[in-house]
Amino acid sequence: MIANQFPPMGGSGVQRSVKFVKYLRNFGYEPVVLTRKEKGLVLKDETLLRDIPEGTEVIRTAPFDFTEWKSIFKIPGKVLGLKIFIPDSAWLWSVISRKRAVKAITDMNIKIIYTTSAPYSDHLLGLYIKKRFPGITWVADFRDEWTNNPYTLDNPRWWFRTSKEKKMEAEVLRKADALIANTPVMKRNFVENNNLDTDNFFVIPNGYDSVDFNKLDLSKPKNKKFTLTYTGALYGRRKPDTFFKALSELISEKRIDGDKISVNLIGNFYKEKLQAQIDGFSLMRQVNIIGYVPHDECIKRQLQSDVLVLIEGTGKGADAFYTGKIFEYMNTDRPVLAILPENGAAADLVRKTGIGVVAHTDNVSAIKDVIYDYYGKWRDNNLVFAPDRTEIEKYERYELTKKLASVFDRYYH
Repeated sequence: MIANQFPPMGGSGVQRSVKFVKYLRNFGYEPVVLTRKEKGLVLKDETLLRDIPEGTEVIRTAPFDFTEWKSIFKIPGKVLGLKIFIPDSAWLWSVISRKRAVKAITDMNIKIIYTTSAPYSDHLLGLYIKKRFPGITWVADFRDEWTNNPYTLDNPRWWFRTSKEKKMEAEVLRKADALIANTPVMKRNFVENNNLDTDNFFVIPNGYDSVDFNKLDLSKPKNKKFTLTYTGALYGRRKPDTFFKALSELISEKRIDGDKISVNLIGNFYKEKLQAQIDGFSLMRQVNIIGYVPHDECIKRQLQSDVLVLIEGTGKGADAFYTGKIFEYMNTDRPVLAILPENGAAADLVRKTGIGVVAHTDNVSAIKDVIYDYYGKWRDNNLVFAPDRTEIEKYERYELTKKLASVFDRYYH
């Protein structure tokens, strides 16, 4: 399993891989992980290491990620990592790690390789291995789209880079034995944009691990203030502006009591910029920037909330993906305010599971209505919630790993 992003690296991207590693033994597969060393990590979460089963072979190679350079080398490092290296800052790591990957494959008689992106350089290492060992089974997993990624579309690259990445992407898609996408819309986009056959293309979404909720207090909180919690990142299109505007207007219109509402923001943020937005909407007393917390602490804070907030931006490609926290929110038994593109994959999932109410990202009036409704029910001690547990359980990590194992079963030569 080639996963540059792996514990103790923090963030939502690592959880898909480590949960697969956690449960694959149940289906007859012994994972061997090739990842980067932890030195230089910007975001660390040691608690995620607990998900790695005892005895699992984890091979760590030097990261060679220039975006992590400090001091006077910070800017040139970012230029190298983000502008020069193609497709991403992990490219040099993927090249330097080839020798170690080949040694592991030959020493341990490995029959299947699984690569996951981002970074997309993981797939380039997989491509190298497939060419070196044509008989090996290769499964390429896309947590996000590549050249059709919304954040790439919003920040167009120069023509040479775009052309090169499209060629890289096309070769990976055609040389891998099996392909996996995170959402049905993402799969459709890959197929249509690259004229692919769908027979070897599967959808395995992210999910939640019910074990993460063991020993936690699942009972409804008795908060003195109506407490909303957002967990995740805020960058690019994913902005809190319309949420803040809706909240600010409800308070100024005296439809909700500003002294009886509290909003917690949990994640890795540019705090100065975020605080300036909070100040601009006069929400200093209501909105608290908690920052990044370990995964288990994040779940505890979700359970201490009355309502959970999802935010995703609009624009080309925004309908293709689920925001990562949607799955963990599913298992909290807390209602969700889903500020999302109303016709996207994430909105469809919210409706299908019955975990909350969707308000289109740019529709401040609709966002206000949902907040006001939830607030009124909380005030009246009537915040009733009845999601579809049968649908939700389809996204349990154990069940999703079973799906991955079935792909391995099908394509293992």
